[in-house]
Amino acid sequence: MLGAIILIVAMLAIPVAVLMTGAAASAGLGEAMRRDGVARHPDSELLELED
Repeated sequence: MLGAIILIVAMLAIPVAVLMTGAAASAGLGEAMRRDGVARHPDSELLELED
């Protein structure tokens, strides 16, 4: 019975952990690319938008 409970918890926890890790990596990569774009093109005509 204990093995079944552990298996169910693992089946729920692993996909959530993978999705959250992907979301964090995506946010970090997006911010890094935005900063790189601003640094490479400081006088561009792109407008800053409110979040």
